[in-house]
Amino acid sequence: MTQPEIFEAVQDDALLSASFWVNIALAGLSILLFVYMGRNVKDPRAQLIFVATLMVPLVSISSYTGLVSGLTISFLEMPAGHALAGEEVLTMWGRYLTWALSTPMILLALGLLAGSNATDLFTILVADISMCVTGLAAALTVSSHGLRWFWYFISCMFFLVVLYVLLVKWPEDAKANGTAEIFNTLKILTVAMWLGYPIFWALGAEGIAVLDVAITSWAYSGLDIVAKYIFAFLLLNWVAKNESVIADMPSVGVDRSGASGAAPADD
Repeated sequence: MTQPEIFEAVQDDALLSASFWVNIALAGLSILLFVYMGRNVKDPRAQLIFVATLMVPLVSISSYTGLVSGLTISFLEMPAGHALAGEEVLTMWGRYLTWALSTPMILLALGLLAGSNATDLFTILVADISMCVTGLAAALTVSSHGLRWFWYFISCMFFLVVLYVLLVKWPEDAKANGTAEIFNTLKILTVAMWLGYPIFWALGAEGIAVLDVAITSWAYSGLDIVAKYIFAFLLLNWVAKNESVIADMPSVGVDRSGASGAAPADD
């Protein structure tokens, strides 16, 4: 199908197109709100948290515009063994681009809030991007049904690395730096929402096809609303009110013992 034909197909499905337009509107409102909330923030670390978090709705509004226009959507014929084998299924591969660009910003903001060292921060960001890219591979692989699920398995393994840092490593850092209360709230929200994505992938048309494309799209969009915009508001509201706590945190470094960054050389 040509791009205009895909665009028409999306617009003809009111439920599907609404799942895109709602997020475009919410992302736009979030951008304006977050810029206003950060107008008086002066501390460099707090400013970086704001910038990283602001990138989330900026990426989202671009991505959802790509989806609603048909630019980042394709119809792919499912391979033998799939529940819809031989049928052309609408694949919203643009969502994976969104996640590959926006979720690292969420984790960067969380890492800065917790007071993460550079090693843990690098590890979780690489694992997260790898999770999104291998998820994209699972969605686009039509040569083999088994390989689709193998890509899905690899993506889930990277997700486990992300969960390990979020649930084991960073809570210790947040406790040591006085941000445990807000970090734990955001950690629970993030983990709960992010677990929904692989579940709906497996249940949707790309997996076992229990849910149709429009329902799956709304499931993703609903998760995005909570995991991105509500998450971002809670985080930025706390940072704006507790900037002094953020300002007192050590710089990002490699060593957990407190020696952060590069020490000045002895003369």
